[in-house]
Amino acid sequence: MIPLPVLEEIIDRSGAAPRIELLLPTGVRARQLLVRTLLLGMLIVLADHRPAHLTRVHQALTTLPEDDQRRLGVAADWKHGPHRLTYRQTERTFGLVADALAKDIPDGLPSGNLTAICDDLLEASIPDEFKNASTSLAVDWTDMETFSRPPSRGSSDCADPEACWGHRSGGGPGQDSELFFGYYPSAATMMRDEHGPAAPELARRMTNCSWLACLLAVRNQRILAAWDARQADDIRRAAAGLPPKTRRRRRKTHASPATAAPP
Repeated sequence: MIPLPVLEEIIDRSGAAPRIELLLPTGVRARQLLVRTLLLGMLIVLADHRPAHLTRVHQALTTLPEDDQRRLGVAADWKHGPHRLTYRQTERTFGLVADALAKDIPDGLPSGNLTAICDDLLEASIPDEFKNASTSLAVDWTDMETFSRPPSRGSSDCADPEACWGHRSGGGPGQDSELFFGYYPSAATMMRDEHGPAAPELARRMTNCSWLACLLAVRNQRILAAWDARQADDIRRAAAGLPPKTRRRRRKTHASPATAAPP
């Protein structure tokens, strides 16, 4: 489990929470759930390998230690006594954030505000020592189903108007591909430069949604932990007079086929 202070530091370094707060409407009574706490709940859920559901976000926040709940506003003192955050409050704040970061007319692409905030969350998850560790990126995409049911035949009405039909690899025997309703998110991941030193494969950019940005930010923390463990293992092996443990290279650059020896 990634420590809570690490996740909080990512949010604070990104500066995303106060920028989103400025976009939200203000009411007579202040919201109990702040954007910073909402983002933290999303990161906790993904760091704990839970499904990306709002119910899980509410559960994660309300099961934090009592001191953390007080500090984050999950538990607060109201006029008639103590009050713990409800799912309805979680859903309302998330809805306000989604509306504030959405385009007035959906066109399948994220708004400028959403793109900037997702980029900043990812960058905040990368330590300064690795920001310039490599100039090479590996870009890939995957399929992601939407939360909405697909529209009925001959109609485009559904809860997610920006989703569309697509093809992905089939899961059944002899099934080359299958239809799905959702998105094609893509991500750009660091990789070592050709003939350069090793670098952790951290996600630097992505497209699609805030949940995916949170997921990749959490993924970066897991990769950093594995990287530190690998470096420590290499130091131990060197002290024992052993060479570093060889690891198979998973990706090849476009230059690899050109520089490979002829058969």
